[in-house]
Amino acid sequence: MMLLWPWAKLEQRAVCAERCKYGSGRRSAAALLTPLPIGRGFLYLVAVIDWASRAVLAWRLSNTLDTRFCIDALEEALARFGTPEIFNTDQGSQFTSTAFTGRLAAAGIQISMDGRGRWMDNVFIERLWRSLKYEDIYLKGYADGREAKAGIANWISFYNGRRPHQALGNRTPMAVWRDGVTGALGDKAVDMTLRHGRSLDNADTLPTGPQPQQQQTGLVA
Repeated sequence: MMLLWPWAKLEQRAVCAERCKYGSGRRSAAALLTPLPIGRGFLYLVAVIDWASRAVLAWRLSNTLDTRFCIDALEEALARFGTPEIFNTDQGSQFTSTAFTGRLAAAGIQISMDGRGRWMDNVFIERLWRSLKYEDIYLKGYADGREAKAGIANWISFYNGRRPHQALGNRTPMAVWRDGVTGALGDKAVDMTLRHGRSLDNADTLPTGPQPQQQQTGLVA
């Protein structure tokens, strides 16, 4: 059953990850936008993450704040990874639009939105933005959207499949996601990424953060 509120009084708090782990049968996802300095301007990145594992399920890059690219990311996440029970966003115009909320409603997904001024309601994805920007965007200084799209794809592949996450017991987000699905569904679990022959792992991906031997070397202008 959908949760509906007057748009002027959206105060629904995000649902905590402990209540929505895949293994408990309650699946939760979240989406958020962030601006990225690219070349002489900005591009806008939206990502959909699984709350319990923090895996990035889908993402899109755009040079406008149109709703369409947010819906495209949502559609990909639903098609490849299935339908969550709860979906959390902030109260941005893209996520409160009829097109976006209508797609969630059509899929039978309960809508959760951040309270006003409640940045902690989306703290996991905010932490993702910090890691992406400091480990990739700010270091590489992409000149245009084509460079940025390829670089972000490599970093997200590394983040999902190769980078150990301290809060996940030094496991990768995608490993935790797959274990969670298996725990909830047993032999009936289907990994849509592998089913369609598209693995999130990228054999050519290299760590984007400073390595131990680099930390001792000063920057050269």
